Amino acid sequence: MARVPTYEVYAIKYAHHPRRASENFVGGDPHDGPMPLDYFVWLIRGPGREVVVDTGFSAAVAARRGRQHLRCPTQGLGLLGVQADTVADVVITHLHYDHVGNFERFPRARFHLQDLEMRYATGRHMAEARHGGAYDVEDVVGMVRHAYAGRLCFHDGDAELFPGISLHLVGGHTMGLQVVRVSTRRGWVVLASDATHLYANMETSRPYPIVWSLDEMFAGFRRLRALADSPAHIIPGHDPLVLERYPAPAPALAGIAARLD
Repeated sequence: MARVPTYEVYAIKYAHHPRRASENFVGGDPHDGPMPLDYFVWLIRGPGREVVVDTGFSAAVAARRGRQHLRCPTQGLGLLGVQADTVADVVITHLHYDHVGNFERFPRARFHLQDLEMRYATGRHMAEARHGGAYDVEDVVGMVRHAYAGRLCFHDGDAELFPGISLHLVGGHTMGLQVVRVSTRRGWVVLASDATHLYANMETSRPYPIVWSLDEMFAGFRRLRALADSPAHIIPGHDPLVLERYPAPAPALAGIAARLD
């Protein structure tokens, strides 16, 4: 039996949003206090391969939506020696503005997306602000153009992307949200993206308020635990604690990037 390759995995911070705990949980939080969000993209690097997971948002979008833009995600990737114009594969976990912006900065990439996510982002639900508010129409249109150009690779549920890297449809936050499971030297790590924004969303069974389906969100929590080697192998999509719990790949990258493997 062939040995499954292992990969390095990095979280790269590119933006920040000061906010309160009441904004991060369905039903609010009785112990309301400061509970900011960080915004990340992720890099998977292994034998002869670099895979980027999500592409963030631009400074212009940050200004429009009231976020603190710290650096272009491509700049963060560059600090790890990765040039966006050479990346061959980008996984888009879902099409919200903070996960698919800057896609045009990856001119050679093919983009991996769930069928259900494109159906959701171009369908009837986008006429409702509670569903469509986190999407940027120009990002969605850009992905449609990539589909016509043959640069969008659609996945119908779970799929092996490469040996040791697989995609898993969990839904919940959006109809077509997918997470990424990666073989690493410490075991199977799961990049949860917005299947759980914060450690506390999953650990306390209190989902983030932007939800397509609460039933699927709770099922997604269970799926994350089943896919990862332990709860410590699950990486939430927006928790500042990620940069505290995992080491920087180099002293100069402290507060910017964390090595997750």
